[in-house]
Amino acid sequence: MKTTHATLPAILLSLLLPLLLASAVMADDLPDLGDSSAEALSPQDEQRIADQIMREVSVSDQVVQDPEVADYVQSMGYKLVAVGPDKRQQFQFFVVRANSINAFAMPGGVIGIHTGLIVAAGSESEVASVMGHEIAHVTQRHLARAMARQKQDSIITLAAMALALLASQGSPQLAGGAIQAVGASSIQKQLDYTREHEREADRVGLQIMEAAGYDVRAAPVFFETLQRGSRFLEGSAPSFLRTHPLTSERISDVRGRADQMPYKQVVSTTEFHYVRAKLLAAVGSVKQAEDLFRSNIEEKRYSDEASQHYGLAQVLLRKSDTSGASTQLAWLRKNAAPHPMIETLAADIEMARRNVEGAARQYQAALTRYPDNRALVYGYANYLLSTRQSDKLIKFVQEKQPQFPNDPYLYEVLSKAYTAKGKNMLRHQAQGEAYYLRFNLEAAIEQMQLAAKAADGDFYQQSIVEARLRQLRQKLSEPKKRGFFN
Repeated sequence: MKTTHATLPAILLSLLLPLLLASAVMADDLPDLGDSSAEALSPQDEQRIADQIMREVSVSDQVVQDPEVADYVQSMGYKLVAVGPDKRQQFQFFVVRANSINAFAMPGGVIGIHTGLIVAAGSESEVASVMGHEIAHVTQRHLARAMARQKQDSIITLAAMALALLASQGSPQLAGGAIQAVGASSIQKQLDYTREHEREADRVGLQIMEAAGYDVRAAPVFFETLQRGSRFLEGSAPSFLRTHPLTSERISDVRGRADQMPYKQVVSTTEFHYVRAKLLAAVGSVKQAEDLFRSNIEEKRYSDEASQHYGLAQVLLRKSDTSGASTQLAWLRKNAAPHPMIETLAADIEMARRNVEGAARQYQAALTRYPDNRALVYGYANYLLSTRQSDKLIKFVQEKQPQFPNDPYLYEVLSKAYTAKGKNMLRHQAQGEAYYLRFNLEAAIEQMQLAAKAADGDFYQQSIVEARLRQLRQKLSEPKKRGFFN
C-alpha cells in the first residue's frame, strides 16, 4: 500500500516522537549514563526504530524507487561505510525526491539523501563529503548522546530535540514550532551540543572520505557552495544549512583539516554524471530542462559531455519525442564508452515507441553484457510480466535471485507470476518474503500462514513454508531488552 496522505517527515516524526516522549517518562529508571558517549538507546532499540522507519520508507511516494539512482547512492554509501570506524553498524541508504539540498541520518544507520543535493553537487566527492558526514553522525552515536544529555529535561524539551533532529527531512516549520515550545536557555544547550556533533562529524567524515579514496578538499568546497547558495531556494538558506549549522569558522576548520591530508586528484565516475543528469532532467518544466541541456552542449559548459546528451535524451522522453531521444542515443553509442545506463535508455525508448518486442530484444542483449545490473533485470522481468510469460518470468527471477537475495521487488513479481498460474502456496510464500524484506513482519507472517493453509503444494514446499513461518514467528516474539519498546 502506498503512503500518500502524509509526508515522509511526518511519518518519521509519528514513529519517533512517542519513543522520545516515553524516554522522558522513564528518565528516573535510566542507568547512569556517565560520559557524553554513553548510550540512551541500545543497539537493539536503534535497530527496531530503523526497521520501523524503513517499513514506511519502502512504500513512500517520496522515496525514489528508480534502481539506477538507488543503487548508485547505496553503492557509494556502502563504499564509505566499509572504511568507517564502526564495522558492526548496519546502514540503510535511500533517496528522497526533493529539490532541497539536504541529507539526514536517523537511528539504526538510516540515511536519506535528497535528489536536490546530488543535482547541486559539482563532483562525486562533494556528494561523498555529505554522506561521510551523515555516516559519522551514526557511527559516533550522536542521537543517543543527545538523548543522554537531555534525559533529565522535560517532555517538551525532549520533543523539541526530536523535532530538531527530524527537521533534516526538509521541514523547518516543524523545527520552528518545536523551538517556540521551549525556553531560550534550553535551546542554546541543544544548539551548542549540535555544533559539537557537527564538528565531530566533520572530522570523522573527512577520515572516512580519505579512506574511501575521495577528494577531501571537496568538503569545504561544497560547504562554501552551500553558504553562497541561498539562491537555490529562492532566498532561503539551503535545508542542509538549517539542519547542519554552518559557520565561517567551521568551514575554515574543515579546510584546515583537509589541507593537512595528502592531495589526490579524483575524477567523478560516469555513474555520478549520468545519475545527476537523469535527476536534473526531471527538474522543472520540460522546456527548462531541455534548454539547459541544449545550451550546455552548445556552449560546451560541462565536465562530462556524454552525460549532457544522456540527460537531453531523458528530457526528450519526458515530452514523448522518441525520435529526438533516439538521436541522442545514437550520439552516445558512437561517442561514449559502453555503459548499462545507456542500455536501459535504449530499452526505455523502445517501450515509449510501444515496441515491446524491440525492448525485450534490447533487454536480452544488454543482460548478456551486464547480467548483474538491477535496472535491466527489473526491465526484463516487467516485460515478461506484462506479456504474461509466467513460466519464463519464474525461471528468470529464480536465476537472478541469488544475485539479489534481499530484493523485495523480485519476490513481488514472482508472486504475481505464481498468481497467474494459480499456485496459491507459492504465491503467498513469495509475497510473504517480499513483506519481510520491506520490514513488515506482521504482514509476512500473515502471508506465510495463508501459504501454509494452501493445499496445492507438495510435501517439500509445505515443509519449507512451515519452517519459515516458525522462524518469522520467533522473530516477532523475540524478548525485547529494557528500553523504549517495553
